[in-house]
Parts: sequence; structure tokens; C-alpha cells
Amino acid sequence: MEKTSLTFKKISTNDFHFLKSILQSEELMLLGWGKIYTDEEVEGWINKITQQYQEYGYSYFIVADTRTQQSIGIAGIIKTTINFTTLDEIAYIVKKEYQGLGYGTKIVQELVKLAFNRYHLPQIFAQFAIENRASQRILEKNGLTYEFSYQRKQNGMLKEHLVYQLKN
Repeated sequence: MEKTSLTFKKISTNDFHFLKSILQSEELMLLGWGKIYTDEEVEGWINKITQQYQEYGYSYFIVADTRTQQSIGIAGIIKTTINFTTLDEIAYIVKKEYQGLGYGTKIVQELVKLAFNRYHLPQIFAQFAIENRASQRILEKNGLTYEFSYQRKQNGMLKEHLVYQLKN
């Protein structure tokens, strides 16, 4: 994994089938996002992402391994609101078959570089469900530290999430 480099490609409507494979995966979506997307919601999500590119210059991207040319997941920097405060959040989902291979750590490393070097953000945040210990380890490896926890509404239920931060 050391020599692997990643590419981040802007999402377009041509990516519908790949995004559907992620956004409709129970295993990937229920832990982090708490919901499975319908086909119409996948289309709406793509439209929202392309609007965010125009508004902020960034959002989610499709992540591919340059060595294999395989798309391994999605990742990006997004505007999010936590406890009535708008924050720049890094977020990622690695497809199941690529988990545990070091991709998550490398993706977060690249997102940190993008946030600070390209978009000149003063700080970034990341959030995850408290039981998602893999994400916690990945964030800590990349220098993010615990800030606070809060109850996030997912599918009408409250679920505890941890919020981590890194300052530029």
C-alpha cells in the first residue's frame, strides 16, 4: 500500500451506477449515514454534489487507486452543520472489498492536504458513529483529535457521534 497513490475525480451523472453501489449498500450506509438511498435519491445526491462544486469548489469525489485504476470509494470535504454551527467536514466511504488495506488512512491524508493546501481551510472536522472504531483509528493516525460528542438524528432516532478536529 505504501506506493499506492490515489486520484480524486469530480462526480458526474455518468457515475450513477458506481455511486448506487455505495449509496444502496446496507453494510456501508447504515453505520455512517443511517439510511439507504433509492435510485431517485442517488440522482438527487449527484445533483447536490455538483451544486456544491459550483458553490464551494469542493464536495465528494470518486477515489481511485492509480495503480489498478479501480474506483475504491468516495471521499471529500463537505459543509455540514453540527449543533447549529457550519463546519468543513472530511468524509469518506471505502467499498467493503478495499477496507483494511490502508486506503482509509491514505484517503484522509489526501483530504487533509486538499483542505489545507488547496482550499486553505483553517480547520477540518470529521464525525463518526461511536461504534465505528476503524474510522476513529484512521483519524487519529492523521492527527485529528477528539473535540466533542453529540446526538445525531438518523432515520428519526438519535445516535451518538464523535467529532474530531484538525487545525491548519
